[in-house]
Order: sequence, then C-alpha cells, then structure tokens
Amino acid sequence: MATPVAPQMPVSLNMILDQVAKDKGIERNVLIDTLQNAIAQAAKKHFGQDRAIEARYDEEKGVVEVFQTLTVVERVEIEDPIKSVNQISLEDAGKKGIEAEIGDELLFQIFYRPEDSEEARVQDERYGDILRLKTHRKEFGRIAAQTAKQVIIQRTRDAERENVFNDYKDRKNEIVSGIALRFERGNIIVNLGRAEAVLPVREQTPRESYRAGDRVQAFVVDVLRESKGPQIVLSRGSPELVRKLFEMEVPEIAEGVVVIEAIAREAGGRTKIAVASRDQDVDPVGACVGMKGSRVQAVVQELRGEKIDIVPWDEDPARFVCNALQPAEVSRVLLDEQNKAMEIIVPDDQLSLAIGRRGQNVRLAAQLTGWKLDINSESRVKELREFATRSLTALGLPDATVDLLYAHGFRSAKDFANASAEVLLQMPGITPDNVERFLDLARGQIGKDEEELARLDREREEARAAEARRHPSELTQTERLLRVRGISDRNIEQMATAGYRTVEDIHNEPDVIKFGEATGLGVKKGKQVKAAVDHYLQEETRIKAEMDAKKASETPAPTQAPASA
Repeated sequence: MATPVAPQMPVSLNMILDQVAKDKGIERNVLIDTLQNAIAQAAKKHFGQDRAIEARYDEEKGVVEVFQTLTVVERVEIEDPIKSVNQISLEDAGKKGIEAEIGDELLFQIFYRPEDSEEARVQDERYGDILRLKTHRKEFGRIAAQTAKQVIIQRTRDAERENVFNDYKDRKNEIVSGIALRFERGNIIVNLGRAEAVLPVREQTPRESYRAGDRVQAFVVDVLRESKGPQIVLSRGSPELVRKLFEMEVPEIAEGVVVIEAIAREAGGRTKIAVASRDQDVDPVGACVGMKGSRVQAVVQELRGEKIDIVPWDEDPARFVCNALQPAEVSRVLLDEQNKAMEIIVPDDQLSLAIGRRGQNVRLAAQLTGWKLDINSESRVKELREFATRSLTALGLPDATVDLLYAHGFRSAKDFANASAEVLLQMPGITPDNVERFLDLARGQIGKDEEELARLDREREEARAAEARRHPSELTQTERLLRVRGISDRNIEQMATAGYRTVEDIHNEPDVIKFGEATGLGVKKGKQVKAAVDHYLQEETRIKAEMDAKKASETPAPTQAPASA
C-alpha cells in the first residue's frame, strides 16, 4: 500500500523575508522596499518604461502586487506616446462602467502569477483593449522573478557591506584580532569574522612573518568605503599599537592614572615610551613593568621580542632627554631653546651606549622628546673646547669674550665669520669700530683651522691604528679593562676597591648581584659589565689568534745548514 504523501505547504514570502532579515542582519523594511523596486523595474522593462507602474507588498497575502495608474482625460493624447499609455478618456471609462471625472487617477492591478490566471482573464476581457497586457503576462512572471532575485541579491550584498562598514567605522584606532587568510602582493588578508581586513606591506613589521591560519592582532588604521565593499586597513608597525597593548595590560593606564605621554618606535627593533602618573603614590614605570616584568613582557611577546624602554616623563626637557637616553649616563646638557636643540655630553665609555646600534638609541630619544640631539664624549668636548679656544684667540679676542662666544655656540673662526654684525656687537670687547676687522681676521683663519682639523684627524686615525696593532698580551690590566664597553676610570677604582682588579676577576665571579652590590655599580650596571666582559674575552681570544697566525706567516722559515762531506 502506497504511503500517502503530505501536501507540500507553499512557502510564505513573509517567512522568507523574516529569515533573510535575521541571517543577513538587514532590516525587513529595507528588504520589502528592495522587493517592490525590483518587481516595478521588471514590469517597466517588460511592459514599457513609459508606463506609470508601481509595486506594493501586501503583508496579509504575502505577495507583491503590481499596479498601473491611468489618468482620466477629455481626450487621449495619441500623438504623445508617453502620455497615451497612461491616459484613459472619459468616454472610454464610461463605456467600461467606470464612474470617474476628468483628472481622476484609476489604479489597475496587473496580474502576473499563475494563481492569478482567472483574475487576469477577467481583466483582459474587460480592460484588455486599454491595458494591452494579455500577450505579455506569462513571460512577465518569469522575468519578474529573475529580476527580483538579482536585485535582492545585489541589495543584500550592499546592505551587508554597509553593515560591515558601520560596525568597523567606530572601531578605528582600536585593536582587532583575526586569522591570516591569504597573501596578495605581499599584503596579508586577515579574516575578522564578519569582514576581511588588509595588512599592507608598509604596515608590517620587518622581522615578522605569517602563514595562513596564524593569529594576527593589529591596530585598525582606517576604514575606507570602497566600491567592492569596506576596506579595513590594519597595522603592526604603528606606535599606537604599542599604546593600545599597554592599555590592555596595565589597568592604571586604562583607568587614566598612568598616562603615556609620548611614543617613539622603530617597528621590529626598539620602542621607547614616556609615562607619567597623575597620582604621586603610583610609580608609572613600575606600573608598566609589572611584577617581575610580567606586564611589559606580555607586550614584548605580542610584538615578537621587540625591545621596549619605559622612561619617566618630565616637564623639564633636559631631565626628560636624560631619561630618554637610558641606559646611558649623561654628564652635562647644553640647551638651545631657540632652535630646540641640545648638546649631550656623556662619559667616554658611555658614548657608544648613548648613540646605540646604528644610532638607534639617540634617534628614538630625539623622536620621543621632540628635540634635536647632538651627543659628544667628554674627551671630544675637551678637544672641541681646546680647538675653539685656539681658533677664536687667534683673532685677538679677549679671553672673556672667547669664553662667552663658546657658551653661545661658537666653535671656530668659521662660526664667527658667518655670524651677523648685530649678534657680534652684543659681545663684550666687540665694537662697531673693530667688528669688521675681527670678521676679516676670522675669514682668514678658516683655512688654517681646516688644515689643523685635517692634521688632528690624521693623528687620531694613526693612534687608533697603532692601538689596534697592539697585541693583547702587551696591554696592562687597566688598559684591558678600559677596552671593555661600559667601564670607565671611576668604575675601575670602584671594582679594585671591591677586589676585582682584572677582567678575569669579573668573569670568574658567578654571583652578579654580589658583584653589583660590592662594587657599588648596582645590579643593573653589574649585569651590563659582566656581559661586556664576557664579550670582550671572546673578542680578545679571536684577535690574539689572528695576530699570532699573521706573525707566524710573516716570520721566514730557518734555513738548514748544508751537511758536511
């Protein structure tokens, strides 16, 4: 016995609209307007663009009904094709049993669905000569469905894109997480869930690499409205990424107790941030570092090992610059507020540390503080002072005037020659009667200064070359210690007092904390010195081996005496 098949329930358009609105996140009214416009467009395309056709959605029936409007006139204007298809004469309306007056608008429904066939037949018998739709109805039903489908699909896509844009336009300057999806010309396409974002090559960190499926956490730089959909631009190299990461890891920053005043970053290499506290009981640097460095390490881990220096912000620009140059120690600071420049003087052993590898430390400090920085060692400053004194004294200027000129940034006769007479007349000993004579002398001294500078450079290079040719075994213990990065004469005295008189004494000390406390260097400085000593001993062994091998190759082999007969 055959199993009876239950009749299939017709799909309600109301249910479809509700489901699409729910799945796509589009308002139901938007879908209804789209559906009405789609059917109206299809009807005009099929029956004629000149017809006054409109579509209305019937909520109770769950269908879209199509209507044409005819205006009642005294006589149809046949000579005007646009008006003629939208007019009915008063006489014809009366013949059809329609009670109307001139100027009335009559609404005629256009039946186009299969279930409307009876209504369509009745309409054709009564109004066919007026509407002239009979031969087009069957085909129109199929075309209307296809047109409505295409318009709805396109409108749905547009609405989805608009929703995505509205969702993410307010997330600009925030951090988002996603999955690396694919790669296009070096750009990384990131799947954020509801949308795709792009991480351009210019916004990537040089030392980072990703594979499809990797998690990507990035900063939203911009959200652009494009024809193909909203484009969400991400960044891993922006300094603001570091700011947002610290806001996530440090509650005091999120609450506003600790403020990040400035950030300088070279993505993938190093970042410096300046922090200040609005509560005197809260240490801003300690809050950012966290217990045993847990907070800053979380940020470092997210940035794939990028080094981060956290320095205290200060209203005094000189103190702020000194903090920004950490871990280097600063001896003196000379300010030029007019040009917003500073001359930083550091101990000889701190010069390379202050400048940093490839100038990174001083470059980031300048970005962080906004000041132009010029770093010199104490010995270099001494040389510059001696040269400036010789150069300016050669002009016949009094010693007091020379000292004042040096304090105002004059470093040679060339600087004097390039200065204006108005500036020079403010110096004691310079008057309108002798200023031109001093300027002439300064112009003549420039050539002599250049010759002396060239000589000093040659002597410096020769001394450096001679020092490099010295065999490590020829060095005294003090000279060996001075070759270690970060050790100065004062440090040598401190370490000698504590019993560390040679490089090997420091190398053989297993307890870094003990070494730092006993010498008075501190634990942090002690770790730096220990690491520098280990590096020096490795380099010393290498240099010694190279020099011994070179000496052996240059020594002629002894000649063997001929055997006696």
